[in-house]
Amino acid sequence: MAAPAVKTDGAEAFLSAFPEPSGEASWAREARRRAVERFRQQGVPVRRDEYWKYTDPTGLTVLPAREAAVLDTDEAPVFDVLDSLKIVFVDGEFSAELSDDFSLENVEIERLEDVLKLDIHWARDLFGVLEGNGQTPVARPLAVLNTARATDGVVIRVTGKVAKPISLRYLHRSPSSDAQIRHLVKVEAGAEATILEAGPAAARFNNVMEIEVAPTASLHHVRAQGRDHERQAVTGLFARLGEESTFKSFTLSVNGRMTRNECVLEFTGDNAVAHVAGACAGDDDFHHDDTVFITHDGLNCESRQVFKKVLRSGATGVFQGKILVKEGAQKTDGYQISQGLLLDDDSNFLAKPELEIYADDVVCSHGSTCGAVDETSLFYLRSRGISRAAAEELLVLAFLDEAIVEIEDDVLADEIRDRLAGWLARRRA
Repeated sequence: MAAPAVKTDGAEAFLSAFPEPSGEASWAREARRRAVERFRQQGVPVRRDEYWKYTDPTGLTVLPAREAAVLDTDEAPVFDVLDSLKIVFVDGEFSAELSDDFSLENVEIERLEDVLKLDIHWARDLFGVLEGNGQTPVARPLAVLNTARATDGVVIRVTGKVAKPISLRYLHRSPSSDAQIRHLVKVEAGAEATILEAGPAAARFNNVMEIEVAPTASLHHVRAQGRDHERQAVTGLFARLGEESTFKSFTLSVNGRMTRNECVLEFTGDNAVAHVAGACAGDDDFHHDDTVFITHDGLNCESRQVFKKVLRSGATGVFQGKILVKEGAQKTDGYQISQGLLLDDDSNFLAKPELEIYADDVVCSHGSTCGAVDETSLFYLRSRGISRAAAEELLVLAFLDEAIVEIEDDVLADEIRDRLAGWLARRRA
C-alpha cells in the first residue's frame, strides 16, 4: 500500500535537502539507490505509524532542523578519564585536528567516505545490508535516510583483542547543525573490542551503526548521549551475532528534548549472548524513546533487555521492546524488563513489551512497571538523618543501577554512576 502524501512529500524533501553523494564505487551507489527506493516507499514517520504512536516524530522530520542551544559547560567530556583512541566529530563532520591517529594494534580504522569509493572492500557486505534486513517487519525510515545520504563516519575492523577502547566523540558547536553519521563495525572471529560514544553531536542527529560480530567474537558498546537539552536525536543500532559471540550495549541519556534509540539485533548462530540496557533521567519537555527488536534464530541463545527511566516535571519515557523467537530456535533464554520511576504526577511512562514465540523449548519473560519513590524506603533514610532530597537521590541511583550493572567494565560503570549523581545534584541545586 502506498504511503500517504504527507509521508512521501516529506521523504522527497529530505532527499532534496541532503545532496546525493558522488564519486562512490558501484556497490555503494547500488546500496544508496536501494535505500532511496525504500525511503520513498516508506516515507517519513508520522504519529499514526504503529511504532511512533507514543513519540511525535515531527522534530526529526521538519525541515530545516530546529535550532538547539549549545551547552556552555566546563565539565570534562564523558569517558575522558580513560585511555582510549579518540575519534572526534564536530557537528557531524570528522575533525582530524581533534582526533588521535588511527593506528592501534589489532584494529583497522578508515573514514567512511574513503571506503565508499573503493571497488573492493569488506564494507560492501555490511553497508545498508543490516539496516535493510531490519526493515522487516517494522519500517525504520530514518535509518533508511541515513543509508541514502550519510557520508561521514568510520569503518572499523577488529582482528584481535584491542588493548584500549575506541572512543567516538560528538561535539555540538552550531545551533543549527543537522548531522548524519554512519559507522560500520566488523569484529572478526575470536576478537574483542570496546566502542564508546559520547556527546550531543548536533542540534539534530541521525546516527546509525551496523555491526557484524563473528563467531566467538565479543563487542562491548557504551554510549552517553549529551546534555544539551534542546538537541533532538534518532539512533539506529543494527547488529548480527554469530555462533558463541557476545554483544553488550548500554546507553545513558540525560536531558535532550527528544531522543529515540532503536536497536535491532539478530542471532544467526548458536550459543550467542546479547544484552541491551539503558538508563535515562530527564525533566520538563524531555522525551525519551527506546525501541528494541531482537530476533532469535539460533539454538541456546540468551538476550536481556533492561531499561530504567526516571522522569519528572512533565517528562515522558517510552519503551517498545520485542523478542521474536523463530521456529527451531530452541533453548532460547529471553528476558525483558522496563521500569519507570515518576517523581511527580505530571510525568508519563509508556511501555509496549512484546513476545512472539514459535519454538516450544524456551524461557522468555517480560515485565514493565511504573511507580513513585517508595515511601517506606524514603522514611527509613530520612530517619537516619538524611534530607529528603538526598534520600530521593539515593533511591533514584539505586533504581537505575540495575541497568548500569549490565556494563562489564567497572571503571565505565562508575563513570556512568558519577554522571548521573552529578545530574541529580545539579537539579537539587
